Amino acid sequence: MKEKFISVTPNIKIPSSKIKFKTSKSSGPGGQNINKLETKAELIFNINDLENISDKNLKELITNLHSKLDKSGNLRIISQSSRSQWKNKQIAIDKLIKILESASVPAKARVPTKRTCTSNDMRLRNKKIRSEKKKLRGKIFV
Repeated sequence: MKEKFISVTPNIKIPSSKIKFKTSKSSGPGGQNINKLETKAELIFNINDLENISDKNLKELITNLHSKLDKSGNLRIISQSSRSQWKNKQIAIDKLIKILESASVPAKARVPTKRTCTSNDMRLRNKKIRSEKKKLRGKIFV
């Protein structure tokens, strides 16, 4: 049987078998179902399980997602906005795709710029005005 993949970008594919779900009772809407059914879905995905991705791109993803990953490289996404467990799982998968898409975009290199003459003059003028204000606040010695 051929394994199913979730395509994030052309080079990032997530094997469906590597995505794990935990369910628990939700704190959201649901009426009496809230006491009976486990509708909250927690998606757990290890970032090292990505296939067809170069080591360089994987390291870049890990550095971009370092605040969202635990020590073993697991990314946890929780969804409890819907009354349906299946819908919450779909929402969690969509969140995973969005997170990986945004993390895979390389950061733009900063281009240093110079201040214009006018902005520099304005800055100096404002500093002088601020300085005068503060001098006037001080005690006057006669």
